[in-house]
Amino acid sequence: MIFLIEYDRVRGKIVEMQSFNVSERSEAEKLRLGKELTLNRRGVTREVVLLEAADEHALQLTHRRYFENVLELADCKIASLSFP
Repeated sequence: MIFLIEYDRVRGKIVEMQSFNVSERSEAEKLRLGKELTLNRRGVTREVVLLEAADEHALQLTHRRYFENVLELADCKIASLSFP
């Protein structure tokens, strides 16, 4: 699947997320470009990305920063550190 994500970095939140079948890649790319151009014209700074993953769960595992807040990410990082 392909996921089109509009992400607000300041708020740390997904504004919009759409999913597409791989066969709809061209449509997803056109929508991404249109969304970026519209946001740019309006002076809105957001991240707009296309990501591919088997499903939404896989996407959440590989691109956690879009789905978790800073504290959740930090807790996971601290938990992964090993201390002698």
